[in-house]
This record gives sequence, C-alpha cells and structure tokens, in this order.
Amino acid sequence: MTRRLPDVWREPFLVGTGISRLLDEFFHDFDQIGFDVSPNFVRTDIYEKDKNLVFETELPGMKKDDIQIKVEDDKLIISGETKRNEAVREENYFRIGRRYGRFQHAFPLPADVVDKAGIKARFEDGILRVTVPLKESLKEKEKPIEVKVE
Repeated sequence: MTRRLPDVWREPFLVGTGISRLLDEFFHDFDQIGFDVSPNFVRTDIYEKDKNLVFETELPGMKKDDIQIKVEDDKLIISGETKRNEAVREENYFRIGRRYGRFQHAFPLPADVVDKAGIKARFEDGILRVTVPLKESLKEKEKPIEVKVE
C-alpha cells in the first residue's frame, strides 16, 4: 500500500513546482541571446590572490565532463548541464526545488592584464576553481577617486 500526503499538504508543493517549471520554460533560451537570467543557478566568488584572478563556482552534483570552460571576446564563459535523476518519475515528486537543465554564465575579463594562455581549471567537491594569471595586480592598479559633494 502506497502512502501519499493528504491533498492539503501536497497542494503547496505542486503549485510551487508548477510555477518553477513555468519560469524555467519561459527563460530557457535567454542565455543564447546574452541575458543572464539565472544568477542563483551558478553562484561564483571572484577574488585576486597571488597575481591571479580566481573564480570559484558552486556546481553541486555535477561531473567534470558536464562542464565547459572557454574564453571568448575577453569573457570567461562557464557552461554545462545538470541532469535530474531519471529513475524517479516526475509524478512521484512532491516538490522539485533543485534546478536542472543547461546553464551558461559569462564573466568579463580585464583584457589588458590577463594572461589567457595560462588559465587553469580544477573541479573538486562540487567547486570549479578557474585561475586566471594576471600580468599585474588589479588591486595595485586601482586608484581611488575623490568625489566632492557640493
């Protein structure tokens, strides 16, 4: 005998799942025309360390072979696809809260100070770390601008 949640408890899960699916379908092709509509899908920290620009991106549950990294027009582009476990049929879910499908995120690179030939990537424990060597420190290059309030 299969136990199911009472309809009163299931309904909020079903509504949320339907809305989520509708939004995913609406925004599906936006990445191909240059819009970044899924900022929460690919969470990335960017920092400078030892004359390197480091991008650390959370990609939980992904495999290395499902991730593509390229540099194009002074942009670092990280893309891939997360796949749902097909062993569980969709009608058996009470709620689908994780995101599935293709993603692409482009990060601008400072063209004049990046050594593109030395870019390296490592994927470990669901974190993609891309290290971009810099010809000079971006922090040292920053110059404060005094703003005078009148």
